[in-house]
Amino acid sequence: MRILTRYVVFDLVKVFLLILTGLTLTIFIGLVGKEAVEKGLGLGPLVRMTPYLLPQAMQFAVPGTMLLATTYVYGRLSSYNEIVAIKALGISPMVLVWPTLILATLVSFAGVYINDLAVSWGTRGVQRVFVESVEDVVYGQLQMHRTYSNDKFSIIVRGIEGRRLIQPTLVIEASGDRAAVTIRAKEAELSFDAKKRMLYVKSHDFEVTGPLTLTDPGTYEQAISLDEWTGALAKTRSPSHFALNEIGPAITDGEHRLEEVEQSMTAQTSFALLTGDFDALGEATWQAHEHELAAAHERLQRLHTEPWRRWANGFSCLCFVLVGAPMAIRLRHAEFLAIFFVCFLPILVVYYPLLAVSVDQAKDGAFPPPAVWLGNIVLALWGLWLLRRVIRY
Repeated sequence: MRILTRYVVFDLVKVFLLILTGLTLTIFIGLVGKEAVEKGLGLGPLVRMTPYLLPQAMQFAVPGTMLLATTYVYGRLSSYNEIVAIKALGISPMVLVWPTLILATLVSFAGVYINDLAVSWGTRGVQRVFVESVEDVVYGQLQMHRTYSNDKFSIIVRGIEGRRLIQPTLVIEASGDRAAVTIRAKEAELSFDAKKRMLYVKSHDFEVTGPLTLTDPGTYEQAISLDEWTGALAKTRSPSHFALNEIGPAITDGEHRLEEVEQSMTAQTSFALLTGDFDALGEATWQAHEHELAAAHERLQRLHTEPWRRWANGFSCLCFVLVGAPMAIRLRHAEFLAIFFVCFLPILVVYYPLLAVSVDQAKDGAFPPPAVWLGNIVLALWGLWLLRRVIRY
């Protein structure tokens, strides 16, 4: 029995690593292609991004690989009537399932770590490589398409001569309290400051249109913060890009920020009532304060939800195994791919929609953060019911 148990574990590990390698490579190639198309990166930056994209590929590959390996190994084991023989000896099939559940638990912890690494270190690494290559990226896109745009700014040029942009139009989108700005010039040039992480657009014979309109034959330099552009600043970084050990301090900062906004609103209301300045309490004036308060609430709720989401994603491996192992034993005459799809279809139809809905509702504050485990609990209960039937019959 020990030999059979060791064989199951060894075979599962071998199949898991083989499938994981192939699936990770496939997803990795897709991510590289996505970065190349969306950001216009050349071969050099893409090679430098490789170590940062690998964890992102693995976080998607690990749960599915664990399910596929489990259905393959237990489907083959059951088709050889090993489970029937064990039951005939009066031995519970759980002696072959427990080692896999332990292995799946370890893989789940590894999945949490990989997920955390991908969304923090991996994402920031990709952003850093992109920032260091931004000058070449923008020039490359302008050379090919005469235009470059993202959600922060856009540039349209009539032509390029070396590093000179001929008749460029630069549009910087509105952000927060900053109004949109449009700059037209006879010619311009881009430069990147690595230390300050700023992109400078130096325009000659320019016209600026925005809060103020200015026309001048001289030189105008517009600075664009690349950290603000990529969302790398702590105050603008998405909560999903924080490492787990950074979320606690970020929650504390978020609570302080929320308290400051509430105190500021209370103070402004009291001052307006005291001075009789009722215009300061009007809807138009108060909307900005309400928007700021709602944004602070939303960010804090997302920070509270994020750790629960990371652990739920990681432990999907264990839940998949709880379903895959007994299902493969029950469907012992089916092909392992058929068994895999019999398991994966309910996961696709039930688990992932439950995960998506619970995460969205938890981020909005409608559900408590632990609700993101709803999909995992449903899978675990289904798996335990299947295991019970395997043991009894």
